[in-house]
Amino acid sequence: MATRKNKGRGGFSLMELLAVVTILGVIAAIVVPRVTVSTTTAKEKVDAHNRATLNSAIERYYIATNDWPSANLTELNTTDYFPDGLPENPLNASAPYAMDATSKRIAP
Repeated sequence: MATRKNKGRGGFSLMELLAVVTILGVIAAIVVPRVTVSTTTAKEKVDAHNRATLNSAIERYYIATNDWPSANLTELNTTDYFPDGLPENPLNASAPYAMDATSKRIAP
């Protein structure tokens, strides 16, 4: 009967596995906070862009009709101003954008 001899190691040692897990933990500790901050920053920038776009549409509506839209901006939800519908608030989806009655702008 022929016997087999192990010509190399069959697996990883405990120290090698510990080193890999430690390196992955350090990488995760660096990457996860940056992704979270990037997401928040992106939402804030989209919010600022949406506000600027809505304020521009409010001004165009006033020039076209010589009247301000209602506070909930339903008049702007047309193909002339927003063919895909009013933009949603990325910071708070349950609070849609509304026009401030005194300044006639989207309040920050």
